Amino acid sequence: MAQLEDFNTTVTPTWCPGCGNYGIWNSLKQALSEMELEPYNTVLTYDIGCSGNMADKVNTYGFKSLHGRTVAAAMGIKIANPELTVIAIGGDGGVMEEGVNHLMWAARSNYNITVLMHNNQTFGLTTGQPTVTTEEGNPGKTAPLGIVENNIVPAQLALISNASFVAKTFAGNPKQMVKVMKSAVEHKGFSFVEFLQPCITFNKLNTFQWFQERVFDLAERKNYDASDWKRAFETASDVEKKIATGIIYQDKKSIPYSQRLVQRKGEKKTLVEEVKEYSIIQMIREFE
Repeated sequence: MAQLEDFNTTVTPTWCPGCGNYGIWNSLKQALSEMELEPYNTVLTYDIGCSGNMADKVNTYGFKSLHGRTVAAAMGIKIANPELTVIAIGGDGGVMEEGVNHLMWAARSNYNITVLMHNNQTFGLTTGQPTVTTEEGNPGKTAPLGIVENNIVPAQLALISNASFVAKTFAGNPKQMVKVMKSAVEHKGFSFVEFLQPCITFNKLNTFQWFQERVFDLAERKNYDASDWKRAFETASDVEKKIATGIIYQDKKSIPYSQRLVQRKGEKKTLVEEVKEYSIIQMIREFE
């Protein structure tokens, strides 16, 4: 049985001191160990950006994708070998901007993967350009006077894309992060978790203090029903005054994509096990 230290590597993080990524990174390893997952049976796919800087800092199988393709890579891995625990990691730029089509498709199809999106509302690695989640009026390197567009609310987009599990958590609350990640990974179907992650270097508006004054745990609302989609959407819509964290929506009756494929019904082997070896010698000789 894997212990927390089994998910450590010898590589030292290079995030800015005080970055919210440190809390997410440690909480992820804690969640993996508490779920008694094994490093050899777990795959993390990574995007480009500050979140992708985690790629060599968690001791599991890992796949470093192109920008915006972490969800697509996770989908392919899960189709090939459903026995693996597959988690896609990316930032708001990669998941909500370049890769938003992959996110919506994976949610619609209900692939049995978990997407962990670090939302610092800026392109941190390229020094502070606005993303689609940057609040209107907030300045950035390419919009020094503030952006004029309305921002996209990730939880709303996940819900209208038919995600069967949607949650939000705060990088300053490690206990909640661990709890939410465990629930997301254990969910049968597509799960989306948004981390409210302050960027202390380039986002001077959405700071740790800013979030601490606004976030609250949905678990404190005794009458909240996470199976009520309409209420979940309304809850996810408030991102300014009172920001709900925890499990916003969950369809516990959801059936993952792979289990709905008629052509795979009754098959006991995974696609990986069905792959055969083919000799390409003759093919090569045709070009000699």
